[in-house]
Amino acid sequence: MDVLAPLIRFLTPEMERPGMYGWFHLLFFALSIIGGILLCRYIKPSEKNVRIILLATSVTVILLELYKHFVYSFEINDAGKVVFDYQWYIFPWQFCSTPMFFGLFAGLTKGRVHRALCAYLATYALFAGTSVMVYPSTVFISLIGINIQTMVCHGSMITVGVYLLYTQYVKNEHKTILHALPVFIGAVTVAAILNEIAYRVGLLETENFNMFFISPYQDPHLPVHSLVQQYVPFPWCLGLYVLGFTAAGYILLLIAMGIRKLFTKKTA
Repeated sequence: MDVLAPLIRFLTPEMERPGMYGWFHLLFFALSIIGGILLCRYIKPSEKNVRIILLATSVTVILLELYKHFVYSFEINDAGKVVFDYQWYIFPWQFCSTPMFFGLFAGLTKGRVHRALCAYLATYALFAGTSVMVYPSTVFISLIGINIQTMVCHGSMITVGVYLLYTQYVKNEHKTILHALPVFIGAVTVAAILNEIAYRVGLLETENFNMFFISPYQDPHLPVHSLVQQYVPFPWCLGLYVLGFTAAGYILLLIAMGIRKLFTKKTA
């Protein structure tokens, strides 16, 4: 594996860890918004165009995710030898990981499935991406490539979500959140199953594995939810988790509906 050493060094250039609202953060935040504006301005929201956007975005993010896994899994030890140690905490089924998979599936499917996945990207995923881009307190490290990866991943959620809502490809109406809800429940269910498997096979004895940060076997990390998880039984806690993020996605939908009504009145 030592032949990988030059590649590892090439792929891991360092930088000073970016700070919140420093130039690096603000640059990518601006690019995500500008990207959404350009798509809304110049790309007609036909099903074909939306599929191309979703596929191109998802493939890009997936390739960057593969880069992330390579960088985190291989390292050069003090003896100059390449060692492999998979970091289970980066297993790609976190809330912010799902858009790259669901975007890919949305680009390849039609009908109800396609519409439900797009509704998810325009609500839940938009909220997840916006939350991290507004408050990226834990996502930055000292590796340039990883910082670019996390900004592209989360910024693209804003770009795609804004485009889908603004162009009305995802309808700005109340029932849109209901179309997206089964997708989110499915994603949370998979996360819960993976967390249970990790516990049953003993993975948690040596690794940190907490998909969607909802594992009852790991210390809670999410704001607000971490307080709930300490005092509420797990099934109820999981229900409140789904309810809380559904409310957040619905609020973004209401904001989009309000903005559309405002502009409609001004142009009337």
